Amino acid sequence: QLGTEDDENMGDKKHNYDYDLFVIGGGSGGVRASRIASGHGAKVALADDGAVGLGGTCVNVGCVPKKLMVYGSEYGRGAAEGHGFGWDTKQGTADWSRLISNKDKEINRLNGIYETFVLKKAGVEIFKSKASLLDAHTVQLADRKVTADKIMVCVGGWPRQMKFEGSEHLITSNEVFFLKEQPKRVVIIGAGYIGVEFAGIFHGYGSEVTMVIRKKSILRGFDDDCRHFLQEELVKSGIKMETGANVVKIVKKEDGLEVTLDTGKVIMADQVMAAAGRLPKTSTIGLDKVGVKMEKGYILVDEWQKTNVPNIYACGDCTPTMQLTPVALHEGHCFADTQFGGYVRRADREFVATAVFSHPNLGTCGFTEDQARKIYGGIKVYQSSFTPLKNRVSGASDKAFMKIIVATHTDQVVGMHMVGHAAGEIMQGFSVAMRMGVTKKQLDSTIGIHPTSAEEFVTMRSVHHEHKEPPAKL
Repeated sequence: QLGTEDDENMGDKKHNYDYDLFVIGGGSGGVRASRIASGHGAKVALADDGAVGLGGTCVNVGCVPKKLMVYGSEYGRGAAEGHGFGWDTKQGTADWSRLISNKDKEINRLNGIYETFVLKKAGVEIFKSKASLLDAHTVQLADRKVTADKIMVCVGGWPRQMKFEGSEHLITSNEVFFLKEQPKRVVIIGAGYIGVEFAGIFHGYGSEVTMVIRKKSILRGFDDDCRHFLQEELVKSGIKMETGANVVKIVKKEDGLEVTLDTGKVIMADQVMAAAGRLPKTSTIGLDKVGVKMEKGYILVDEWQKTNVPNIYACGDCTPTMQLTPVALHEGHCFADTQFGGYVRRADREFVATAVFSHPNLGTCGFTEDQARKIYGGIKVYQSSFTPLKNRVSGASDKAFMKIIVATHTDQVVGMHMVGHAAGEIMQGFSVAMRMGVTKKQLDSTIGIHPTSAEEFVTMRSVHHEHKEPPAKL
């Protein structure tokens, strides 16, 4: 969003500090902010504590290695499904250590690119050190103090540590990427992005997977129809779910880990993974010393990423924003453009598409049905469930689900949701149209690509159900 703020672009003011900008944290938001600011002519330095590596969670223990493992988990299924298409392929056994080794090689390659080509080539000075604030303009590093006109905090988040009897036996989304052996029996605590995706990864590699879910459904915050549809597909595929349950005790036995639930059920496992959310990594960097306001550990910022301390900014997962890598990148880029590039703009988080790389995928953009009712009042809902063409021959049992939510009084498409193969890839394109304000009439006038699942989004004509409340005040 373009906008103006009095003296918001302060990048050309004279000062006596060591740097125009000092960035704490070498994750997605920090790398983007520092690179773009340096490209605009600012003198920039960045400190990263090395806890996970340059590129942050996404590159090292998040999106990228996770997606590689998702890809790997699909090959066994592909071999089995080839029979219907004439292929007599014997499904072999997976070499877990080879997967991890090749994943590590790719991540190391990306680390080198981030350091050499993304940051150093842009002129950003890198400090491989923990950094903490001494005052509003001074940062303490391992071996020196430095000063900066502006400071950007991009320290991201860390897996929430669960505490109960035997919780020392848990692994999190940090350790799961470095397991030396494939666990044959896995219990996953939690049902958000991480829990659902790793349930699919382990199941795809042949592990016996049990998800322990505190509530009744997976993926809180997503559209209810999609949540329930995907949950049914996961159970149908063989993933077990203990709903309305909590792990209360883990005991190490000779034959594995004995996991006790508060329902009384006992499950044996080789690994127990805690995927119960993430918390901002803000407690040890001196924010309290300079009076930066926080809430539940999250740094509070305004629309310009500015904290209550005028020269200190923050972006990404350490703030109460959408916890998505592309959002952190966008926030960091907008900050750098505004402060150092003469291009004043704020982060625009309207109609941000996202995907859960489960099997099948879940892709979504815009509002859920419940959210749309509250925001727009009257809405029309179009939805369809079907067996994809490929599965008719492969024999695979999974189905696809697609849903469009339309604001009745404007005909604008305000929600698009899909469960099915390549849902993330499909939703990326439709998110562009949604950001441009596409209407249902315009979708209907679009000629589809046949035969694809995506064409269903431009061929759904019949209203599945409608809510006729009066339009909400926008």
